[in-house]
Amino acid sequence: MEFIREYADWFYLIGAVLFILTLRGLSGPKTAIAGNRYGMIAMAIAVLTTFFVADNPVIWMIVGAMVLGAVVGIARARTVPMTQMPETVALMHSLVGLAAVLIAIAAIIHNNKLVELGPDLLAANGVNFHEMSRVHLFELFVGCFVGAITFTASVFAYGKLAAKKWAKTISGAWVKPVQALIFIAMLAAGIHFFLTGNMTSFWAMTALALAFGWVWIAPVGGGDMPVVVSLLNSFSGWAAAGIGFTLENNMLIVAGSLVGSSGAILSYIMCKAMNRSIINVLFGGAMGGAAAPTAAAGAAVQRNYRSGSADDAGFLMSNADSVVIVPGYGMAQGRAQNAVKELANLLKEQGVTVRFAIHPVAGRMPGHMNVLLAEADVPYEDILEMDEINSDFPATDVVLVIGANDVVNPAAKDDPNSPIYGMPILEAHKARTIMVIKRSMATGYAGLDNDLFYNDKTMMIFGDAKKVVEDMTKAINGTGH
Repeated sequence: MEFIREYADWFYLIGAVLFILTLRGLSGPKTAIAGNRYGMIAMAIAVLTTFFVADNPVIWMIVGAMVLGAVVGIARARTVPMTQMPETVALMHSLVGLAAVLIAIAAIIHNNKLVELGPDLLAANGVNFHEMSRVHLFELFVGCFVGAITFTASVFAYGKLAAKKWAKTISGAWVKPVQALIFIAMLAAGIHFFLTGNMTSFWAMTALALAFGWVWIAPVGGGDMPVVVSLLNSFSGWAAAGIGFTLENNMLIVAGSLVGSSGAILSYIMCKAMNRSIINVLFGGAMGGAAAPTAAAGAAVQRNYRSGSADDAGFLMSNADSVVIVPGYGMAQGRAQNAVKELANLLKEQGVTVRFAIHPVAGRMPGHMNVLLAEADVPYEDILEMDEINSDFPATDVVLVIGANDVVNPAAKDDPNSPIYGMPILEAHKARTIMVIKRSMATGYAGLDNDLFYNDKTMMIFGDAKKVVEDMTKAINGTGH
């Protein structure tokens, strides 16, 4: 349509503004729904505009791919449980990286075929062709290798978060030299392609980038995966922006830059919350999931802890003035968010002040706990971030920790030898009474034992999070057995 072709830049500008409003909306739970709607409208404008301004599009391939993608996306969105959302996000990032690689390959192959036809034959058929400039080669170089790294790194992150057997953490003195060797070889091949346009160098760079993405993320420990997911989100954006320059698509450049920069900012915020540098997370492997030293050595270290029942917990909470609930991955794994909401409502009816404390890296991805609580319609004003609630713990009667470990581990403040020393935590240990729901005394995702579990003020309650919380509610209601 000529109208869309003529005003394509205006449509792209409208889409860009809507994408900015999307990020603004997604910055808070109250505006997140509106933000999502802005994003959907912006993407629809971008896709339709690009569809109509493209030269000689192969309609059946484009429409077929869009329909197939929509079917898969809708089916996944409707069926994925919240416990699998982190790995689903990682998998989506991998597809963005793969798309960047395939577009780069298609652009180069298309260019080479035009070169083979020759300028005279092309001119005779009305094609005005100019061989790729150094700028275009650089754009392909950046877009392709960033996309390739994003693809394999995201696939590994997906496998690790989904506990797949093939996504095994690698460790040893050989890892960093191998990473450096592959990275240097990848850059050398890419630079040679940039300078000469040699296809052998391009294929070598792509293969090495795919390998580097895997060995780069494979040593990263489970406790650092939320940062990795955020960083890969940023990488997928930069890959898209790089390919946007190649395709001369302003909308893709803007959208990719927004995703890339917002992902990078979020990664920085999360690293700050863990008192770690991004370099330490990606190349330090400090939280690689190794067990605590005594456990790893098989030493028979016996530590005493106090356990109780859901009835005991219900009695303590119903007689408290204030309760703070600290959710962790155990709540997501047990799909207990609705049961937790019911418990909170019941306590409020009895005059208890109930709030939720959220750590920036709780769960398996940024904002994981916020999403779960929003799904259960927990009031936004009851959900407080770490910096907002830490000073209130000493005056709190009961803290209920549901499946969280590392984000409430006092070793981060007390033990200089701990790998998480210096990481800001939710200071649940300062409350008057602490109750922890866990399946067992096993370590958390970072592989570290938690001194909080052995605190004299702590009562451990073992079992599935949803069932335990439901039993607590029954005990408070007086309907338990």
